[in-house]
Parts: sequence; structure tokens; C-alpha cells
Amino acid sequence: MGLLRLLFHDPLAFVLLIIPLLYSVIIHEVAHGWVAYKMGDATAKWLGRLTLDPRKHLDPLGTVMLLFIGFGWAKPVPVNFNNLRDQRKGLIFVSAAGITANILLAMLALLALRLVHLPPYGAATTMLLYLARINIILAAFNLIPIPPLDGSKILMGFTSRNFQYSIARLEPYGMFIIIGLLLLGVLDPVITFLEWAIISLIGLVIP
Repeated sequence: MGLLRLLFHDPLAFVLLIIPLLYSVIIHEVAHGWVAYKMGDATAKWLGRLTLDPRKHLDPLGTVMLLFIGFGWAKPVPVNFNNLRDQRKGLIFVSAAGITANILLAMLALLALRLVHLPPYGAATTMLLYLARINIILAAFNLIPIPPLDGSKILMGFTSRNFQYSIARLEPYGMFIIIGLLLLGVLDPVITFLEWAIISLIGLVIP
């Protein structure tokens, strides 16, 4: 269901969903920029992207897609990998930063639900459940090794220059490929498996 439809159908559910979703995506992008900055590239900092201000991160087309079909994206934080002190490690760590941030947010939400006794059907409980679910989905989705998703760049960090070049050539068409595969349901079992792997990992920390 598109978020715009949810807004008219259930305004409270819309608010409880949009806030965790918005900041989960923003924190994902900020994590990329922050790790890049720590590893030698200040591009995101210079452009004012190391902020939680939504105005710095919203992509017009991605926002419209999110509102109408429930799938969207934020503006990627710019990273100049040539500025990183160790380009191969930087490619892996910077790309993994957003996924790691999402997994940590999911862990924190589930830990809060475990430690704080909240009403089972209250707004705070619902928002924390949304926060955990959204971040598990975001982490799983971004692990898919199709450019421009983070999984492709993590893979590139472990492969040869020739293979990196081959993957990079797909990037201009990657989003169309991803949308097509999503509409065909091809990615559903992949995402389900990655979600299971992430939930299993979280279960080791929060039994």
C-alpha cells in the first residue's frame, strides 16, 4: 500500500510509520557519509549531508514513489572513494555502514520493547515495532548485490578490478533492473532469506 493511501485510510498509522521510515533511511545515508569522513573523504560533510535534517536527504522522485507505491529512496550521500586512505577497505566499510546502522536501529528498537514495559497496542509499541521491521527490511534490501545497492559495493571490495568494472557498468540501469525484479517477485525469496539471516543475527544479541 502506498503511504498516501494509508494517510487517508489511517492517519495515525501513517504518522507512526512515516517517522521511523524517514529517519531510518536518513540515518542509513548519514552512516555512509560519517564512515567516509572518518576514512578520509569529507565530501558529505562539505555538502552538509552529515545531518538528520530531512530536507538535505529527500529525493523528489523517490518520495513520490514512496507515497504512491510504497517503494522509494533518499538522495545517496556523495562519497569520493579516491579520497579514502584505503580504497578497498573504504569501499567495504563505507558501503556496509548504512546496513550496519539499520541493523543497530532494529536491535535498539527490539531491546527497548524487551526492557520497557509498554502497552501492547499503544502508539510507542507500534512505532518501535515499525522501527524494527523497517530497518530489518532496509538492511536486507540493501544487501542485494545489484548496483547501486550497498551489497554490490561490498562485493566489489572483495573482487578484482575487472569484476568491479563489470558491476559498475550496470549501475546506470540498476534501479530499473531492481524495480523490474521486484515487480516480477524474483527478489522476494532473496529478501526473505536475508531478513531471516538478520533476524537470526539479532537473536544472538537479544535472545
